[in-house]
Amino acid sequence: MSKFLWKGLLVSPAVLAASLVVSSTALAAEQPLEIGAVAPANLQLAGAATEVAKPETAEPLSVARQSTIETIEKESANLYEGFTNDLSAPVAEQAKAPENAVAADLSETQPAVAPANLSPEQPVAEQIPAVAPANLSETQPAAPLANLKAEEPIAQSTHPSAQPPAQSNVLEQINEYSTEGSSSENAAGQVTSVSQLSDVRPTDWAFQALQSLVERYGCIAGYPDGTFRGNRAMTRYEFAAGLNACLDKVSELIQGGSRNLATREDLASVQRLQEEFAAELATLRGRVDALEARASELEANQFSTTTKLNGEVIFGLAGIARGEDAEGREADKTTAFGSRVRINFDTSFSGEDLLRTRLQVLNLGSFSTNNTKTAEGELRFNAGPFGEASNTVGLDALLYQFPLGKSTTVILEANAGAADDFTNTVNPYFDGDGSYGALSNFGTRNPIYYLTGGSGIALRHQFGEKLELSLGYLAGNAANPTRGNGLFNGSYGGLAQLTFKPNENMALGLTYVNSYNFVTGTGSNASNFPARLGSFGLDSDSNLPVSSNSYGAQASWRLNRGFAIGGWAGYTNQRILSNLATPTGSVQRGDQKIWNWAVTLAFPDLLKEGNVAGIVVGMEPRVTSSTNRTLPEDKDTSLHVEGFYQFKLSDNISITPGLIWLTAPDHNKNNSDLVIGVVRTTFTF
Repeated sequence: MSKFLWKGLLVSPAVLAASLVVSSTALAAEQPLEIGAVAPANLQLAGAATEVAKPETAEPLSVARQSTIETIEKESANLYEGFTNDLSAPVAEQAKAPENAVAADLSETQPAVAPANLSPEQPVAEQIPAVAPANLSETQPAAPLANLKAEEPIAQSTHPSAQPPAQSNVLEQINEYSTEGSSSENAAGQVTSVSQLSDVRPTDWAFQALQSLVERYGCIAGYPDGTFRGNRAMTRYEFAAGLNACLDKVSELIQGGSRNLATREDLASVQRLQEEFAAELATLRGRVDALEARASELEANQFSTTTKLNGEVIFGLAGIARGEDAEGREADKTTAFGSRVRINFDTSFSGEDLLRTRLQVLNLGSFSTNNTKTAEGELRFNAGPFGEASNTVGLDALLYQFPLGKSTTVILEANAGAADDFTNTVNPYFDGDGSYGALSNFGTRNPIYYLTGGSGIALRHQFGEKLELSLGYLAGNAANPTRGNGLFNGSYGGLAQLTFKPNENMALGLTYVNSYNFVTGTGSNASNFPARLGSFGLDSDSNLPVSSNSYGAQASWRLNRGFAIGGWAGYTNQRILSNLATPTGSVQRGDQKIWNWAVTLAFPDLLKEGNVAGIVVGMEPRVTSSTNRTLPEDKDTSLHVEGFYQFKLSDNISITPGLIWLTAPDHNKNNSDLVIGVVRTTFTF
């Protein structure tokens, strides 16, 4: 359909020529042409129909008879069909064809009046500033160019080719043409007199033509700021809209009475404007044809009509510069270099929904497993707390989200769901899930968000523009049908959050999480006690059943363009649900009170637009008290100090060096402070 639309637009000059032939035939027969009120024009420059002023007195032509009208309409139809059957003829030739009946008739009766400031030696085209469009579309919507064929939309991504830069350049060129001039400032305003246009002067060569078109026919309008912008490039859409308005007027004149009558001066103005834009229209046609050919090539090599492929690659260089581990031994200072690769297949069936399938592979091991012996300071882009890395490709995130009404979004998590999939963690410059922002798990977001994950359902509901409610339920082993697992009988986390955004620079979140058999994977071994029995000398392969209720408050405030402050506080009441007896000790039921907090400072666009520097100072989860002696407590306090500077090399490459400093690893002042150095390089495509 879109191909027919483009070709239909190419016929626009032909239709104008046809209308002029009709007008000349009417002149030859001395039949009437009248001009009445114009229907609302769809000109891109006009946001509302231009109100027609009262008609001026003009030299009338004779009144038309019904038989003449029928003859004219028949001739117009034949001419229009002829033009549509020969779209290959250049527009310039159509506009300057010697067979133009109107031009011939005007030359015999009354020549067009040229502007006074034109010299007779120069052609009109050379003396009058060209209004050639600088771009294919200034106000053209993105959709028509993005989908030149409605039946076969251009893919959002393509297979890798031997010449990716060239193909990317084509996409950028199409996007550039489709987005130029699309801002609200290009919305048109209604005018009823040419005197309302502040940049139009009576000395302008087209003043009389504009005055007639605006005040008598309503074919042209200006901008809301009271300007006409006569030197602005005109798009094919604008030309088609203006032409359609004028043709509607001609049709109304032919079929109506004798209220407003056309004069030879009017036809001469139209003829002159048609000839003036002939070269520009021919240029536009060539550019559109070239883009259409390139878009067809992209369609032929597209990846999918509904799926967009994107991904990221992280190269991580990390090592411990100094310090002791949680057991008081000198930490292994081995430097590691690894990677994390993610490939996302983002599919949309309606344009408003999203099906995301993510494949992931990583081979950067965890420091907590063999080096630091604590979850404190663990990196966000490695194998995770006490995890083991491998080069095995696996299914990571798998979710489908869709709108439910205008204000609600439903998210179905089938695998590896997380809190940031459905709620705002209120840490905008730090929560990049390891790809950008903070380097550590703790610096990325409030640790209580890690108390849910897996498969389940969530929703987000907007109460206006400033308040949002997020609800989610995720089960850790939902796909396991055995006893003690599944969607409701195994580990789970339920989250509720209210997010208040009074303006675009400020946000506040209040969070509650109820979980079963989840630990944060940050902070001391005591705070992760149900999963770290071995670090306390308890010889057991099983985990203690545990439930928790957590409460958090997060805030972020961008004070100015280059500085933002934020932070959070979190409290967890962790309850051990059963007693445990082992050969090396026992555990009794009881509660642990766990606190964490952080203050963040961000410096966006530091030294260069797109860069960001960040500082995190806080306390990772620490057990401040417990209800019995068998449950461990943290007697000391360790600070987590993290700094990074993310330098943007290009739109697709960034390098982030940073340091993580733990003042008393595992919240034990007997352990010397630990320093971890990191250099992260992120590639996106």
